[in-house]
Amino acid sequence: EPDDIAYAVLYLASDESKLVTGIELKVDGGISAM
Repeated sequence: EPDDIAYAVLYLASDESKLVTGIELKVDGGISAM
């Protein structure tokens, strides 16, 4: 869904993600959590 991608982009562009480095951020609608 476009909203899922938008939330990920907003998080990565925010100050809250300033310490996040070298991760694989999956945007798959929660399928990988099952």
